Amino acid sequence: MQKIMPCLWFNFNAEEAINHYLSIFKNSKIKKIQHYGNEIPEHKGKVITIIFEIEGREFRALNAGTNYPFTEAISLSVDCADQAEVDMLWERLSAGGSAGPCGWLKDKFGLSWQIVPQQLMSMLDDPDSLKVERVMKAMMMMSKLDIATLEQAYK
Repeated sequence: MQKIMPCLWFNFNAEEAINHYLSIFKNSKIKKIQHYGNEIPEHKGKVITIIFEIEGREFRALNAGTNYPFTEAISLSVDCADQAEVDMLWERLSAGGSAGPCGWLKDKFGLSWQIVPQQLMSMLDDPDSLKVERVMKAMMMMSKLDIATLEQAYK
């Protein structure tokens, strides 16, 4: 188990959310499920936590109600190898949710994601500030990121 694990608070739909994420990310699995016991009788037997893994990173999902909904203050950033991966993840994760600017989206559970092509990060690391500025301007005009358009702005 990793020393620091993000805990995602769900409104008693953690099982649905985790199964959704596992259907999208092929390198993923459920590692442990815990259930409520007698401490909260109205929830006895329901899932309280799920430890799951996506692409080698462990997360804890907590079924705890509506007290703390997700906000954009935290997001899961996904490093994508190519446009096909960007397109697939964008389509699957934004379904039932909403698209945001610059590669950000909210899934149907309210969790924010950043779908980022690897190429963007190398472009933004370029020492040529004019190239970086052009890429940033192009990115700011996008919702889902388009690698070809970013590369055109870079050149």
